[in-house]
Amino acid sequence: MMGLLIKGGIIMIPIGICSVLALAITIERLINLTLNKVHPLEFVNKIKILLTQLKVEEALAICTNTNTPIAHIIEAGILKRNLERDRVKEAIEQSGKQQATHLHKYMGVLSTVASITPLLGLLGTVTGMIKVFHVISIKGVGNPGALAGGISEALITTAAGLVVAIPALVLYNYFYKRANRFILYMENTSLELLDILGENFSKGATGRNDNDNVSLEYGLLDDGDNRQ
Repeated sequence: MMGLLIKGGIIMIPIGICSVLALAITIERLINLTLNKVHPLEFVNKIKILLTQLKVEEALAICTNTNTPIAHIIEAGILKRNLERDRVKEAIEQSGKQQATHLHKYMGVLSTVASITPLLGLLGTVTGMIKVFHVISIKGVGNPGALAGGISEALITTAAGLVVAIPALVLYNYFYKRANRFILYMENTSLELLDILGENFSKGATGRNDNDNVSLEYGLLDDGDNRQ
């Protein structure tokens, strides 16, 4: 393997760097882009219970002290719970976009690796062929051994570029779709939990204010159901 790298010439250095970057990003994403790290079910169930019991401040405190994407999104929704539903949804979507940036972390680097390594391999092919023609111009075509160095460089760099680029492209698409699926999970969960909050507040308000002309507005209730 080391002999092939040496025969590939100087172009093998950036290709090797790209391969190390792709491997490091793959390991990092496999560790951190998991359901337990992004959307832990135990945390979601705990928040659901607290909101059902109208312990909003306690749920908000837990979200604030929990460093997971779903916690930040739920927190953004709870903070806007007294606004109209569209405003609450907008806050959740905005927080979701911010968390999407974190979930798509290093995706740009992985995409760049998948894009440039074939070009680096092509560059190695070009430099290898230049060497071949340079040898031909000096010694002619009667010495195959003299031509072998340039030809091997051209083929090795092309192969190396493709070997790095193909897995990098596959992994980029896999991680990107996985991140988007988690983002959808989080937004749906946030809206579901805030609907629970709105429904329970509505029931509580009805029980306490049957004889009062008190108007309570919650962002997760329809306009026709906002008046108690």
